[in-house]
Amino acid sequence: MRQVLSVASECAPLVKTGGLADVAGALPGAMAAEGWQLKTLLPGYPAVMKALKRPRALRNESDLMGGPARLLGGKVAGLDLFVLDAPHLYDRPGSIYLGPDGKDWPDNPERFAALSWMAASIAAEGIGNWRPEVLHLHDWQAGLVPVYLHEMEAADRVGTLLTIHNIAFHGLAPASKLKSMRLPQWGFHPEGFEFYGQIDALKAGLKFSNKLSTVSPTYARELMLPEFGMGLDGVLRARQADLVGILNGIDGIVWDPKTDPAIANYKSPKKKAANRGRLIEEFGLAQTDGPLAVVISRLTEQKGLDLLLQALPEFVARGGQVALLGSGDAALEKAWMEAAESMPQVSVRIGYDEPLSHRMMAGGDAVIVPSRFEPCGLTQLYGLRYGAIPVVAMTGGLADTVINANDAAVAADVATGFQFHPVTADALEAALMRLCDVYSNKSAFERMQRRAMAHPVGWSASAPRYAALYESLGTHP
Repeated sequence: MRQVLSVASECAPLVKTGGLADVAGALPGAMAAEGWQLKTLLPGYPAVMKALKRPRALRNESDLMGGPARLLGGKVAGLDLFVLDAPHLYDRPGSIYLGPDGKDWPDNPERFAALSWMAASIAAEGIGNWRPEVLHLHDWQAGLVPVYLHEMEAADRVGTLLTIHNIAFHGLAPASKLKSMRLPQWGFHPEGFEFYGQIDALKAGLKFSNKLSTVSPTYARELMLPEFGMGLDGVLRARQADLVGILNGIDGIVWDPKTDPAIANYKSPKKKAANRGRLIEEFGLAQTDGPLAVVISRLTEQKGLDLLLQALPEFVARGGQVALLGSGDAALEKAWMEAAESMPQVSVRIGYDEPLSHRMMAGGDAVIVPSRFEPCGLTQLYGLRYGAIPVVAMTGGLADTVINANDAAVAADVATGFQFHPVTADALEAALMRLCDVYSNKSAFERMQRRAMAHPVGWSASAPRYAALYESLGTHP
């Protein structure tokens, strides 16, 4: 087996705040079938340390970004892990990124610089007889790895691939942290990792990694436009020959309506009825003639849930219902709770509950994803798998994974969902009306559900593309 070190700040099922964790958790299994063994380097958060049984001590550091640290090895949930045990950086309650005040931990730059430094050190020196051919870096938290490789004079020993999961987060730090983050002065300029006078960890990865990828072909194109590139569109245009968009997949074992332990199992849309009834009861809704739509999302401006609030009155007037699970912006949480109080067809759960998210996919007739931008999105893929018809904005991976029910697609009997553009409340409302129209024709809606459930949403197409990238980097780093 060829060797890859995957460097991520989160990884399902151990620790998760978003889709990055799902991808980091699923890639090792997907790539093993392609002949590549992935070991994953994670921070030693409390949840990770608790899950790591009988770890092997592999390396000690007397002072890593302000305190002692150990590199541990072990296996958890089928994952082959390296864990950076640095209590001064990671042994904290609550969110892995945010303090009790809801703001970023002040030392986040050092926390993830330490992760990047350890990844570079593993590549430069190896762990016993183990040394990776390729470093697969995920988002800004691993963006400094190529800089450290240059500092360790090891950049020519290993290929580096940086995957952009969400370009909105750069990992910015003040220039005064150059020394504490062990960063060289030679890289701190506009053609290096400087971004308007600050250290930019993501830019470092974009400038110095050998290859770049992102999580859908459409998002790869969007990133080179000013409205999507978040100030780094010029960097990406300069490197477009090295940038590829590869769709994410989902774990077909964890997300399988035929075997999912959280639901009443089913193979066809007709068998969803039992789950639908249970979900209506769980959320305190009433039976109606309209579609039951679910929303499972962070409540942020990016996710477009403010647009859905504006479209709700017309949707519920057509008999539609909404069950929402999510948390995030306090103002959006409040607005959704107020909507639930004023409209009995709307029910809200603030927070996150993994088993409940499975029950919602199994019970929902549709899943709404109105994101203003969405690199790939996994929610619509879960919806397809479970026969919850996606209603999505035509952006990023949402555009690449849902076949819109326009006239041509309906005539050809190939549609799997509803897309809307532009990303406005009016366009979303129109898509929801189209959903209601099709839902009123039970046989047509069931055919769409069957097509959705048969649509490929796993890693079978994407894993070979990653393998080809790894091969090019392993042979010619």
